[in-house]
Amino acid sequence: MTRSAPPTTSPRLRVLAAAAAIFIGAVVPALSAIAAPAAAATPAAPAAVDKAAARPPKLVLVMVIDGLPFEQVQRYRDQFGQGGLRRLLEQGASFTNAHQAHGVTVTAVGHSAVLSGAYPYRHGIIGNNWVDANGNSVYCTEDTRYQYIGEATDAHDGTSPANLRVDTLGDQLRYATGNRSKVITVSGKDRGAILLAGKTGTAYMYMDKTGDFASSTYYMQQHPAWVQRFDAAKPQDRYYAKSWKALLPESAYADDAPFPAATEKNPNRFPFTFYSESGRPDADYYVRLKASPAVDELTLDFAEAAVENEQLGANPSGAPDLLGVSLSGHDYVNHAYGPESRMSHDHLQQIDRRIARFFAFLDKRVGMDNVLVVLTADHGFANSAEFSQARRVDAIRIDPKPLLAKLDDALGHQFHVAHLVKPSMPPEVYLDYDAIEHDKLSRTEVENYAARWLMKQPGIADVFTRSQLEQGLGGTTRLRTLVQRAWNRDLSGDLFVVPRAYSSFGSGSSGATHGTPYDYDTQVPLLIMGRRWIRPGEDAQYTEVVDIAPTLADILRVRRPAGAEGRVLTEALR
Repeated sequence: MTRSAPPTTSPRLRVLAAAAAIFIGAVVPALSAIAAPAAAATPAAPAAVDKAAARPPKLVLVMVIDGLPFEQVQRYRDQFGQGGLRRLLEQGASFTNAHQAHGVTVTAVGHSAVLSGAYPYRHGIIGNNWVDANGNSVYCTEDTRYQYIGEATDAHDGTSPANLRVDTLGDQLRYATGNRSKVITVSGKDRGAILLAGKTGTAYMYMDKTGDFASSTYYMQQHPAWVQRFDAAKPQDRYYAKSWKALLPESAYADDAPFPAATEKNPNRFPFTFYSESGRPDADYYVRLKASPAVDELTLDFAEAAVENEQLGANPSGAPDLLGVSLSGHDYVNHAYGPESRMSHDHLQQIDRRIARFFAFLDKRVGMDNVLVVLTADHGFANSAEFSQARRVDAIRIDPKPLLAKLDDALGHQFHVAHLVKPSMPPEVYLDYDAIEHDKLSRTEVENYAARWLMKQPGIADVFTRSQLEQGLGGTTRLRTLVQRAWNRDLSGDLFVVPRAYSSFGSGSSGATHGTPYDYDTQVPLLIMGRRWIRPGEDAQYTEVVDIAPTLADILRVRRPAGAEGRVLTEALR
């Protein structure tokens, strides 16, 4: 779809422009004791490029830092090293007003947008989990027809992209080159790898129980020899009994939130020691690695092995290759401690240095003049409720279980029919339309009563009904636009419930989360670097993550993914 750029002079005009476009368009010391290579040397400034001589890149590198709000990039940028995020900021195009522009800002939805260029109403991934028509829980990448290779596989484990209803840039690249292009993705989460890989790429993911990286039988029957060698070396065990220590001097963290209170199992302060109760590396230990820089170190280790052994960027046929890397650790750290914490602050600095070493590796292996890099995030993050409350922000955690039970009681009292609320996962709430029809009730009346009741509850800002969303009603605000994009007619609930800003659905008593249509959850980094194709500089105009796939398709000279609705970022192209 065509989306005109909103004016930058007025937030209200930007909101109206975004909504109008939808209508027009169609509706440490780093990890201590962990041997780390020396910091990458400062790269030379890029030379001028003759646009006519620019050929498609040999390697497209798409990086997603799970749970990285753009505000953290801005807040901590002066502390970055020379070769990682700073290199992207200085030598690439930096879009400072980029958004995951849909109403359910979670990992699966955001990753689906990156290379499909589509919104949830079209790509079909409406959450990490949702409820099907029979009231059963569905995980975004589950597929019981396939199993992990050499690993135990549970029914809801992510093994294939079957639930993704659209193709991706990687699929179009392989189509255009007769499958000669290689598309390989790796992540600490199955959904981070699978939803970047699309239908015809190959995904590898970190295994919680063993710390290995594995693919599934959707992609192959057995791992190639290089993957077997990588896993056999057990690089994940090198962290055992070692510690994650702060990288920077104590004074660098002065503006961060205080350390949270210690618990019996977690000191909630540096250093964090990697261990298990058994006294040896085991499943408990491998899970602990996820909320630390370790899982991202391992992910990039695996990515380097893939580049070397699959000859990515040196394809014998001359076809471009695509490598997708999703770094999951930042999301786990932010959930545990909040984006305001010094743990989150330090984690970003740690992965910045590891990204610098990864770029140095690519410089030697492929030559960065041959690589086009995109870095973004799947969603941002809200501050923890306790931190917000301390700043006099009305932030609460809304426990969905009693909320839904009370809604069911209220509907039963009003309409004299029991259990009109089906099993649900807010923000999606499902109503029993069969019971409504059987008792000759008005669907619209039940929806509207439920919406009015919910909006009277603490922490609830707005509710959109199926009738409104099916008919395109409910106003022209940005909130309405983002909810409409997130709502899939076949899969989504009959009520879409939006919490108030800084409030969230959850039953815990600590940590932070994301998932709302507010800017702190939607605004993410969007950095693109490649001196042959990209003009360096900052751009503050409104941009969306769905613009990535059309832009890459233009540079690669391939067809856009079928569901793509973004625009080509011509302002960044040479």
